[in-house]
Amino acid sequence: MSVEIVVPDLGESVTEATVAKWFKSEGDPVEVDEPLVELETDKVAVEVNAQAAGVLSEIAAAAGTDVAVGAVLGRIAEGEGAAEAKPTPAAGAPASEAPKSEIPEPQAPAAEAEPTPGAPPPEPAAPPAAEPAAAAAEAAPLGRTIAALSPAVRKLVEDNRLDASVVPATGKGGRLTKGDVLAFLKKGGAEVAPAGPAPRKAAAPVEAPAAVAAPLAAPVGAPGAREERVKMSRLRRRIAERLKEAQNTAAMLTTFNEVDMTNVIAVRNDYREHFEKKHGVRLGFMSFFVKACIVALKEIPEVNAEIDGDVIVYKNHYDIGVAVGTAHGLVVPVVRAADVLSFAGVEKAIAELGRKARDGRLTMEDLTGGTFTISNGGVYGSLLSTPILNPPQSGILGMHKIQPRAVAVGDAVEVRPMMYLALGYDHRLVDGREAVTFLVRVKECIEDPQRILLDI
Repeated sequence: MSVEIVVPDLGESVTEATVAKWFKSEGDPVEVDEPLVELETDKVAVEVNAQAAGVLSEIAAAAGTDVAVGAVLGRIAEGEGAAEAKPTPAAGAPASEAPKSEIPEPQAPAAEAEPTPGAPPPEPAAPPAAEPAAAAAEAAPLGRTIAALSPAVRKLVEDNRLDASVVPATGKGGRLTKGDVLAFLKKGGAEVAPAGPAPRKAAAPVEAPAAVAAPLAAPVGAPGAREERVKMSRLRRRIAERLKEAQNTAAMLTTFNEVDMTNVIAVRNDYREHFEKKHGVRLGFMSFFVKACIVALKEIPEVNAEIDGDVIVYKNHYDIGVAVGTAHGLVVPVVRAADVLSFAGVEKAIAELGRKARDGRLTMEDLTGGTFTISNGGVYGSLLSTPILNPPQSGILGMHKIQPRAVAVGDAVEVRPMMYLALGYDHRLVDGREAVTFLVRVKECIEDPQRILLDI
């Protein structure tokens, strides 16, 4: 009996996805709830797990294939996986079953078969030839199983341009772990791979190590690789479409101001240890800005509204999107009901969403329904930028790097930690007066944090 692997419901307005990667090959045993394939949608990556134990008997949609919701990705031959994973015990087994236990391990006979046709004089060279053959036999299944990379491991491999098949894997079932990759990099990365077969100089054995090392010569930096053509991911295409849609649809404008971070830094330094000890999360600057924006949004509701045809939709809830850069592109997970959360609640929500974004575990629910967005380019060193709206929202706040600058304080000039703020807004709905007033309110709340607590 076979069980179909189908594309699950991907969320509101998402009707198709792209097969990003299979974690298993045809013929591999699978267990219930084991990840089989990763799908890439317009917004998130989704893993499809096995609904039954058995053997992956068919892959119907290869990597790179576009598939609709409900389409068949492959099939599992139910029950066969358990039989292959658990061989019959030797004790008490009939003699007739002995050959069956040897069938999956033909390496030794294969190795002996190769030197047999050779003439009697070169017989001493037979043992060296058998070792590369056995190594190649072991490398093939290893390269297949470590292809099932978790998002965190895959990011490490991609960022460091590694060939996953040559990194020694110590995880369960031959899985590659984050620790394996870090240990591989610490030992010198690519230099570790050819270390084993390097001493062999004979003509026959050299070819096997060359096959393993060959992928390492493929990176873009190789001689002659002047350019590389890579198909756009579905997420990157969607990001491009939405940004261009924002430019073509909204009348985008940006207003700027600067904020003195002295008092917020002082509050953070005074209470950081107590805050972390009590709430189990770090006290960052983002919670101050989220709370300051909510104060301003309540005063200037147009910035929290959106245009739907010829109707203005005013939002009486405050779901704040926080832009997060990942290896796959920019995503904006949403902190729900941020106005009723405490500072600790906001920090915990942001920390959890950040972890999910980095690990590729965000869901559609995490990414939809925001009313206003905050983007912090300062974490990358940006001093000033003009953020693009996240449609259909009408406003986005851009935070930037904290830079010590000489400013006038009363009649004196002092060096203060200053940050430029930028408010991108849709001029069809928000006028200049409202935009400037909004940014001034944010500035006042950050420079005098007590205003946030008192909601003034």
